[in-house]
Amino acid sequence: MNGAYIATIGLEVHAQLLTRSKMFCSCAATYGEPENRHTCPVCLGLPGALPVPNRTAVEMAIRVGLAAGGRIARRTKFDRKNYFYPDLPKGYQISQFDMPLCEGGEIEIRGESGAKKVGIIRIHLEEDAGKSLHDDPDGTLVDLNRCGVPLIEIVSAPDMSSPAEAYAYLTEVRRLVRWLGICDGNLEEGSLRCDANVSVTREGAPLGIPIEVKNLNSFHGVERALTYEIKRQTEALQAGETVSRQTCLWDPERGITRVMRTKEQAHDYRYFPEPDLIELEVEPDWVEQIRARLPELPWERRLRFAEMPGMRPVDADLLTSESEIADYFEDVLSATGNDVSRSIRWVTGEALRWRKELGRGERFPVSASATGSLAQLESQGKASGIAAKTIYEEMAHTGRDDPAAIMKEKGLEQVSDEGELAAVLRQIIEDNPKESERYRSGEKKLQAFFIGQVMKATKGKADPKLVGKLLHKILEIG
Repeated sequence: MNGAYIATIGLEVHAQLLTRSKMFCSCAATYGEPENRHTCPVCLGLPGALPVPNRTAVEMAIRVGLAAGGRIARRTKFDRKNYFYPDLPKGYQISQFDMPLCEGGEIEIRGESGAKKVGIIRIHLEEDAGKSLHDDPDGTLVDLNRCGVPLIEIVSAPDMSSPAEAYAYLTEVRRLVRWLGICDGNLEEGSLRCDANVSVTREGAPLGIPIEVKNLNSFHGVERALTYEIKRQTEALQAGETVSRQTCLWDPERGITRVMRTKEQAHDYRYFPEPDLIELEVEPDWVEQIRARLPELPWERRLRFAEMPGMRPVDADLLTSESEIADYFEDVLSATGNDVSRSIRWVTGEALRWRKELGRGERFPVSASATGSLAQLESQGKASGIAAKTIYEEMAHTGRDDPAAIMKEKGLEQVSDEGELAAVLRQIIEDNPKESERYRSGEKKLQAFFIGQVMKATKGKADPKLVGKLLHKILEIG
């Protein structure tokens, strides 16, 4: 049978919800606390303890489902997923099996061949397990702080065909849950986790046997693991071997997947309805209230930004990567009088650079109004580009919010006096006769050299556009 081998990929993304308390009890759902600090009879599964659903967690799951265009169930229920592991004290996990909260929907990605929609099969609620700590010399320890923390599982359709598309999809899911304020998307802390299902078959043939890949702890880890697994399966099929159903673990150190269990060893979770929880009635009026409170979604805002004059697709993508960045950009844009190009340059350049360098998290070190005011000083010719960056750095470090005052204090007002600049330029021309002659002979790229020398002589305060005009006037017109 001829034909190229093609891959089919689906992802299961677990997102930890940003609720104050756990899914079925009042214990705090905080990260980084001392081990086993936040536990109670409910999350420990002690006899007689009864779970109560977290309404905020349910609302957060509905928000994601609506944003993805899914159908919210009128009635849903919780189920017990039974398995034994040291960090699961109850011996079961409360999840949702045959009546998930949300079904359907899609996430649009920009793949290798343009825009592509990845279908969503279901979004359901469940509680997290605890955490096993394997680095103690005396054996494995268990921290149950995370046990019972609310999660949503977003199960995609097998609509992706390359590791790059899987990476793009995971990026969009992370963008969405962060945008909605329901998950911080931190893979390092485990608040966003991913399992992959990948199969390889010849083009035109039925889908191959899916292999589940776990232990994917980074975006690039997902991409690397899928690249390896697709290559492994392809080579096996080319050699006439049969690919059997397996669950594999990704080994990032060795760059390979290794078998965790085969089909014969796979768990039978023995799902059955959670007897301590009644079916959940989801009122349509409540769903519509949640829908009405949804913000402008990231892809909607990206489209609106992309329609602005001077906005490149790459800029629109970066500016909508986080809601905080998008809001900041719009505030800067307003402060500059809708100068799109200048606002893009200041936000994507200085603002994001200093936010990252100073480690401010989501906070920008300089207010949008001050950034916009500084951009206007530059556009009005009152501060050169170099001087403006110096002023911005001062504001970022000190928290001061008055760029005009800093400009005056530091003597950074741009020199726009034609006579003063002409005198400086004539001296530089006299000091550089060879470069002057080359410029007169047609080597116009030397303009940058002369402007640079004038900027150096004036400590960055010269108006570079005026210097360029004067250079042309002195050396070409005479």
